[in-house]
Amino acid sequence: MDDGETLPAEMCSLREVLDLVGDKWAIRVLVQLGDGPRRFSELERALAGVSRRMLSLTLRGLERNGLVTRKVYPEVPPRVEYTMTPHGAELDEPLHALSAWAAKHRAKVGEARRAYDVANA
Repeated sequence: MDDGETLPAEMCSLREVLDLVGDKWAIRVLVQLGDGPRRFSELERALAGVSRRMLSLTLRGLERNGLVTRKVYPEVPPRVEYTMTPHGAELDEPLHALSAWAAKHRAKVGEARRAYDVANA
């Protein structure tokens, strides 16, 4: 099915799904959750540069799309944990492979950017 075709209301387009898993913060949250359940504050500390609002929106989106579950424990103060669903866990291996590729090639990407900027200044 072409991405431009009309889809039934219950289906997401391929572009929508790729946008979801290609989001900067979504990828980083899913990588963190690949190591097991995390509390909001743990995720916030692990993800340098994320605002509380952006983390909240990202987690809500991942939950809405079935990749993350949110569990509230009846304690005072309430404890909330986020866990990858089995559906989301299928992304763990590809995301770790992508992260490994990025770590391996980040110097080359930086060099290419500098060369491009110098040539196109």
